[in-house]
Amino acid sequence: MSDRLKSVLFAAALCLVCSIILTTASTGLNRFQQKNMRIDKHRNILRSVGLVEEGGRVAADAVEALYAEYIVTRWVDPSGRLIKDSERGETDLPLYVYMKEGDIEAYIVPFNSRGLWGRIHGYLAIDNDGSTITGFTVFKHSETPGLGGEIERAWFQKNWVGKKIVDYGGEFVSVGIAKGAVKDTVPPEEQSHYVDGISGATMTGKYLTSGLKETLENYEPVSIRFRKNLVHEAAGEGRDAE
Repeated sequence: MSDRLKSVLFAAALCLVCSIILTTASTGLNRFQQKNMRIDKHRNILRSVGLVEEGGRVAADAVEALYAEYIVTRWVDPSGRLIKDSERGETDLPLYVYMKEGDIEAYIVPFNSRGLWGRIHGYLAIDNDGSTITGFTVFKHSETPGLGGEIERAWFQKNWVGKKIVDYGGEFVSVGIAKGAVKDTVPPEEQSHYVDGISGATMTGKYLTSGLKETLENYEPVSIRFRKNLVHEAAGEGRDAE
């Protein structure tokens, strides 16, 4: 066997061995990656309702225990009824319900909005009155650090608490980000629907405002049911009042 052929065979064998090692490692790590993604999702849902503090270190086991104790996953059909996973259809939307001592404290809707440089992913928690925001969190985005990237900061996310998605007459108006300070740029009668904008991040605010409105419009049927006090139970069978 010539030296050249030996070199080719050695290179081929080495490539094969490396390929097998990489494939095995990727397959083995995938399970851990999926677990970490699930825990991160649960941590952000808990953060949106204040069960995990922003920036606080909470072990994975503690996150899973809190999630199992307080959060119930349901789906919303086009009429706004809460249904179980086994009953959901293609047009139904996911909903995360915050339960405490058997009562619904709030419900959490996921959003996936356009941003300036990519998608913005997060959760918006709404009180059981169907009108008042109780939490807001962003966990994945591609916005510019120091500018649009401020949407992930605690100071910005806290500004959403207490804002309303309906006007004084109870009609849906959504909630959004002002172009500057709310007190300086928004009429008094509309200030409860806006948070202060981020300096130098006008487009991020514009896109996120639009994305949140689209999301909240999709969830408006279930929000209406909460406003009318028609949702009494979310655990158990997962059916609310007709």
